[in-house]
Amino acid sequence: MKFLHAADVHLDSPLRGLDRYEGAPADEIRGATRKALANLVSLALDEEVDFVILAGDLFDGDWPDFNTGLFFVQQMARLGTRDIRVYAVRGNHDAESKMTRKLPWPRNVHFFSHRQPESVALDVCDVVIHGQSFAHQKVVEDLAASYPAAPTGKISIGVLHTSIDGREGHATYAPTTLEVLKSRGYDYWALGHVHKRELVSRQPLVVFPGNLQGRHVRELGPKGCELVTLTPDGLRCEHRSLDVLRWYAVDVDIAEAADVDEVLDRTAAALRAVAEGAGGRLSAVRVSIAGRSAAHQTLSTRLHELRQQVRALAIDLGRGSIWIEKVNVAISMPIDLGALKDRSDPIGELARQLEILEGGDGPSLEALAAELQSLRQKLPAEIVQEGIDAAGQLQRLCENLGPQLVSRALGQEGES
Repeated sequence: MKFLHAADVHLDSPLRGLDRYEGAPADEIRGATRKALANLVSLALDEEVDFVILAGDLFDGDWPDFNTGLFFVQQMARLGTRDIRVYAVRGNHDAESKMTRKLPWPRNVHFFSHRQPESVALDVCDVVIHGQSFAHQKVVEDLAASYPAAPTGKISIGVLHTSIDGREGHATYAPTTLEVLKSRGYDYWALGHVHKRELVSRQPLVVFPGNLQGRHVRELGPKGCELVTLTPDGLRCEHRSLDVLRWYAVDVDIAEAADVDEVLDRTAAALRAVAEGAGGRLSAVRVSIAGRSAAHQTLSTRLHELRQQVRALAIDLGRGSIWIEKVNVAISMPIDLGALKDRSDPIGELARQLEILEGGDGPSLEALAAELQSLRQKLPAEIVQEGIDAAGQLQRLCENLGPQLVSRALGQEGES
């Protein structure tokens, strides 16, 4: 027996704001979720699996028109030609109450009820699949607690869209615990909602496959599904990459770089590694150039030119397969803060405060992080692209920006 477990397809996710990005391959990015779903279907056909499980958020929300639903029907019909059945639950994005447009699904597709847990018995290896869809977006009760116990002599699979035990960066929906999941006696829990692959438990297997296709720079690295196989030792899962566009965050440390050419050489090496590891996929890359370098003075007056040079490197090295989403620059001149903090002027005071912040001393960073997190929660989700809401992130920001402040202060001192 073999089956595929996927989740969080977010088919036709609108990916707002692409027009803000210079040279963005908008058509390729907007079509990526469709191509990833088509790849899932192709993998199911190639592996001759017995069934496919979709653990919620198949759709990103109500369809603007019927084209999204018709594409899904088309892909499921491909599976139907080989009698491969599909079992799905609805999640917070495609909860029953959110979907106003309806289409008749192909006969090989089954969505679990949103009213109560439902169990479906399969002829394949005496398998029983248990699941419950979201009736509405904000499900706050523990759905898993109401799932039936595993029937004797059957292979039981639970399908659940959940934030089990809470997961950073994900809203708390259908919260449960690993203990509750284990108490059901199932052999495999096919989870959804968390967009990063995570093997929560090996015995029994409790797995988040991650989303099928990364949609922005917070969803980095390989994305895909789980191929689950019944072996003499029980169920075994392995991740299969299906993404057509892969997101990367590349850090270029320019510490001790002698000049601009060396900075570009280090950046080229990082981009070359991306091109080699992407497997022919389109790569969306955020480059962060940081460090204390003798090249600081030259670079700081030519930041726009530096960003364009990075884009030129990507075009050359990627042969069109690398798109630079953004270039962040946090550079400073080599500075001896230890010597500067002994000064009795404002520069000395700045150096002393930076030393305190870099050491993480005092409650100020924790308090500021809490305030920032509170502010982010009040903002619409579509405009919160990234943020600084943890003391550790603030500390790293101080480490990167502090020397730049001192550099500017020293520069102004020299000009006076």
